[in-house]
Amino acid sequence: MSAEETAFASPPPAIRGIEFIEFASTRPEELGAVLTRIGFRLIARHCSRQVLLYRQGGMNLIVNSDPATLASAAREGEDHQISAVAFQVDHAGRAYERSMAWGAWPIPTRAGAMELNIPGIHGVGDTVIYLVDHLRPFSIYDIDFIYLDEQRDVEPLVPDLHFFGLVQHIGPERSAQWTDFYAQLFGFRPLPAETHFGILPRGTILGSPCGCFHLQLVEPVGDALYDTEWDEQFARLAFGTPDVLGTVRAMAAQGVPFQDNAFIHTEAHGAITAAMSYDVTFELVRHATPPRESR
Repeated sequence: MSAEETAFASPPPAIRGIEFIEFASTRPEELGAVLTRIGFRLIARHCSRQVLLYRQGGMNLIVNSDPATLASAAREGEDHQISAVAFQVDHAGRAYERSMAWGAWPIPTRAGAMELNIPGIHGVGDTVIYLVDHLRPFSIYDIDFIYLDEQRDVEPLVPDLHFFGLVQHIGPERSAQWTDFYAQLFGFRPLPAETHFGILPRGTILGSPCGCFHLQLVEPVGDALYDTEWDEQFARLAFGTPDVLGTVRAMAAQGVPFQDNAFIHTEAHGAITAAMSYDVTFELVRHATPPRESR
């Protein structure tokens, strides 16, 4: 078989975790203030671009305000948007080759001279799905980022807070297509229809093979069918926590507001923050911390 045929016939890559979530932002200071309130701390700056690295426990969030990124990713009228997710896989190069064989669209390299080149493919809208080697001898951040100080570990605001998943808005009757996309490229599978997480369970929920990450595909319904601003996009980041109510109390003590109205309110199985800094919201979902493999 040719190299492409071999890649096509190989199984989906084993996802081991989430390396980072990236936000594109025209107001990075304001977004940074929001992230600080939910427990993240700025620990590093990119050596040559307007990119910041925030960390909390095992979670990394990147705030990208580099003009080149904003030119390609920014949606009109939105100051902050989720622009990328990076999956940790066993062999990033092989995973990328397999994605190409299955028809994924490559992204042009964004790495400059002496910068790390991370393979990636086009995701929903203008987003990027990056592939990062799980078993690597170095941190990807050590090459391109300058740390603010020696303190690189950040205690989580509450124990066992972790990435749970992303809510993805999709077009009408597009659930099957996006389910196939994530299943064919990464082995995600739809969970049983009766399986629900959080307080907004609408849509199709996909789970990664490792059980460490979820995607909630949401089609427009009702008036949203006629909403010209309903774009296919990553709409919201969700954090998992074994204790939603305790996490809400800890975040509220830091000044984080939570939605409380006739339709949405905090419960033991989930909560959603009120809009902070130009409609940025985050979700909390009751979920046990997935086991992590040692690197």
